[in-house]
Amino acid sequence: MKKRLTQSIKNPDKIKNYWLKEKKTVILLTVFGVLYNVGMVARPIYQGKLIDALIAKISFNNVINLALIFIFITFIVQFFRYYKRYYVRQFANRTTATMRFMLYNNILHKTEKELSEENMGSIMTKTISDVDVCVEGMRKSTTEVFDTGVLFVSYLITLLQYDVKITLYACIFIPVAILIAEKLKRIIFKFTKAYRSQISKVSDITYDMIDNAILYRLYGRETDNKTIYEKELEDFERKAITANIWENAMQPIYNVIAMGGIVFVIIMMGEKVYKGDFTVGEFSAYISIFSVMAVKASRIARLFNTIQKSRVSWNRIKPYLKEYSQIDKNLNEIEEETNVEAKNLYFKYSEEYIIENLNFEGKENQIIGITGPIGCGKSTIGKIFLADYDYEGSLTIDKKELRNYSEFERSKIISYLGHNPHLISDTIYNNITLGDDGDISHVLNMVCFHEDLKFMEHGIDTMVGNGGIRLSGGQQARIALARTLYHKNKMLILDDPFSAVDMNTEKIIIDNLRNHYKDCLIILISHRLSIFKYLNKIILINENRTLEYGSHEKLIRSSILYNQLYSLQRRKEGDKDEQ
Repeated sequence: MKKRLTQSIKNPDKIKNYWLKEKKTVILLTVFGVLYNVGMVARPIYQGKLIDALIAKISFNNVINLALIFIFITFIVQFFRYYKRYYVRQFANRTTATMRFMLYNNILHKTEKELSEENMGSIMTKTISDVDVCVEGMRKSTTEVFDTGVLFVSYLITLLQYDVKITLYACIFIPVAILIAEKLKRIIFKFTKAYRSQISKVSDITYDMIDNAILYRLYGRETDNKTIYEKELEDFERKAITANIWENAMQPIYNVIAMGGIVFVIIMMGEKVYKGDFTVGEFSAYISIFSVMAVKASRIARLFNTIQKSRVSWNRIKPYLKEYSQIDKNLNEIEEETNVEAKNLYFKYSEEYIIENLNFEGKENQIIGITGPIGCGKSTIGKIFLADYDYEGSLTIDKKELRNYSEFERSKIISYLGHNPHLISDTIYNNITLGDDGDISHVLNMVCFHEDLKFMEHGIDTMVGNGGIRLSGGQQARIALARTLYHKNKMLILDDPFSAVDMNTEKIIIDNLRNHYKDCLIILISHRLSIFKYLNKIILINENRTLEYGSHEKLIRSSILYNQLYSLQRRKEGDKDEQ
């Protein structure tokens, strides 16, 4: 839990907050970054002293001492460099984890309406790729602040101490390189944006061809789709090459321009060496320092390019970066007893209301059934409790409005089993526990799965296959129900959990729920009414969207639809018994 909490961030759509979140790491990388780049100045200076010592033919011991100092400085500088790089990478890794954490949670909890235009897998692929690009830009920016900014200032101050006039002449071309890069950044941004957009397009087409491969094959669309796909790939290749050329090919040009001042250094500094104002070692040190400074300065130009590339990705992921935090202290506010009340509840997906004027109450140790004709909106009532969509009216849990609970709080109050549960390709045990450790025998007994295990060689370690393909439909449904019961909360919402289960097993499971889950409020959504006589209350949705509410006995007497559905199903059960 604590690990996940550390990955939350206030105002995640402001990029500066990622540095503030990792302020301890940023402080350490700042210290080592400054020490490394300031220390870099000493290397060429002592290299020049060594050259002068050799030319002057001073004592061998003095040369050895200078060499040892040079080696020691090199070691210390590399030591600082190691820790600077370590903390920069730590910052990048943690920022990547933070961004991905928020993206996963916010995208996974987007509604179907919000995802109507794009496939969730496609969005995930694009955003994760954009996170990598964006964080890489942040990492390079942080690195260049020290490896270019601090080093440039340190080297410039050192060169000015050698000779102000020569340094000013030599540095004339450096601003030119930076200015050119600044002018070209819009062009680079344009090509990078086109390249990233084409990545998204190719990704969407790829997902579409995989998801609908059989459909396209049946209708003879494979050849046409392949042609379209190849054209998009060719366009992708062209845009990738163009973006990479503009991003990378300009760097040598920036270097050449920035190094243009070396002509002044050689002529003017050479003249001073000839006159005896400077030594050969000082000349060597000056050229070495200037060369490194000019190359580093040209990287400022390259940094503009990296920032532009990262900006494209940042703009794409920014809408998905919303704060996702879990506050443990809120759990203390959740009452032990369960009380649910709906008053004048209305719900719609678009323009037409699916649920109108729903009123009911429920508390722990009750099972409330929801039924009605196919497509009437039974599952919708269950989904309202997930708060994926907004509703009108009032729906309270323990006298607190549902919409006012955080998502984390809802996850600790409500356990939901959809009518299309998914099993992971793993063991029965792992499908139920989802990574937790514990005994699952009690929930297997609750769903009547203990008998099935007797015929499975590996018992609870039996692999279920992809989506539970190695199991029957009834076994899949009961494992999904067992998983919900294992992770039970004070409310259990079960959407058609018995559709693939025979009626005798269904009756046993309902009895188990009534006898062993008295501390829960259970909402059971089903079109099979054979067990509804055992439920406390029933919500009936008519074909015209009107609602009826009451016990089984009451609805048998007052509702024509309920009476017809129940009688029809009873007759079918009787026919099966006769057979």
